[in-house]
Amino acid sequence: MDNPIVHNPPISITDLVLLKQKGAVITVDNTFEINEVDLLHEKEPFRAFLFFSVFSGTVDGESYEFRKCYSRGCTHNLCPHVSQAVMIANRYLKRDYKTLEKAGIRLKANLFSLEDMLAQFEKKRDDFVNTLILEDYIHIAKDGDEVGVQVSVEKFPAVENFANHTEKRLFYAANFNVDYLGETHICHRCFSCCITEREREDAQTATELANRRLAAIYTSFDQAGIEYNRAFFE
Repeated sequence: MDNPIVHNPPISITDLVLLKQKGAVITVDNTFEINEVDLLHEKEPFRAFLFFSVFSGTVDGESYEFRKCYSRGCTHNLCPHVSQAVMIANRYLKRDYKTLEKAGIRLKANLFSLEDMLAQFEKKRDDFVNTLILEDYIHIAKDGDEVGVQVSVEKFPAVENFANHTEKRLFYAANFNVDYLGETHICHRCFSCCITEREREDAQTATELANRRLAAIYTSFDQAGIEYNRAFFE
């Protein structure tokens, strides 16, 4: 993990930053996709929505495009409701904007729209869901409070529904069970995915990308003094 692979064309925010540091001329823009996925929980099917940002632009004049999943929402108690999911997605997105800006890469800071997202869900209020993200707990630990995290990783199949077609994908996700003040809060993060039909060709790249993102989080845990277990995708 000490010598990360730099992909060109880029497939992640980190790739853009590293390519910029190497002197590449980079342009970047982003749009949003909110797609339905059919998932299983304890063998029971349910439908959720994944919130993607599609980053595109050029590196030294050569075009690229990649997607990053920022949150998952549904109307069940298996994940945050859409209102919380939008807030969580935007908080992670703002962190990536700051990372790009710090590297000298400029783009318009578009955000997921709560109004647009709510239109796809039942118009009702739900119980409050904790919207703290991992970085909040990292700051809490740095301030001296005790935080523990149990990490588990999973690959789960899902059918992503586009406007005119569907695609079977394999998602690489991690569950962070955060213990703080006697309560446990579950943070879900999706780190990469690949098309099921291309799993043999693309699984290694998807695994490397997911593990690199996990390693960055573990480094932050170490710096904050958080007790945790290191789990990676194989």
